[in-house]
Amino acid sequence: AALTTDAVTRDGAAFVGWLDVQAQVDAARKIGTAGYCMGGSFALRTAAARPERVGAVASFHGSGLVTQAADSPHLLIQKMKAAMLIAIGKNDDQAEPGVKDTLRAATDAAKRPAEIEVYPAQHGWCTIDTPIYDREQAERAWGRMLATFSQHL
Repeated sequence: AALTTDAVTRDGAAFVGWLDVQAQVDAARKIGTAGYCMGGSFALRTAAARPERVGAVASFHGSGLVTQAADSPHLLIQKMKAAMLIAIGKNDDQAEPGVKDTLRAATDAAKRPAEIEVYPAQHGWCTIDTPIYDREQAERAWGRMLATFSQHL
């Protein structure tokens, strides 16, 4: 219940602010953020909250990326200055086949570079300690994230 939209947005912005004052962080460079499952929407919210700092976002089997709410993450894409990797599980796509199209329309309208793909794996495939883990597809997704971050950060 504490993970409200306002709390997630506030915390994401605060995490970026905290990182920026660490000696190990070059605050002149963009940062990347990634999220799994509900963390995917958190990553997008962080990119919208701190567009001047977040240069790349990765969402793996993200949930809640497209909702009916006025502050749905897909509606926040217009505020972002980040490139996006959105990796969707095949059963997530089967349950909500329009999500990928809505995300593509939002990234195109915002003129944001985005790789949006349905992976041939089940929701949760990146999580190594679950029965649904798919090593091949998890490694592929990780590689795509590293490439996105390398290109845009």
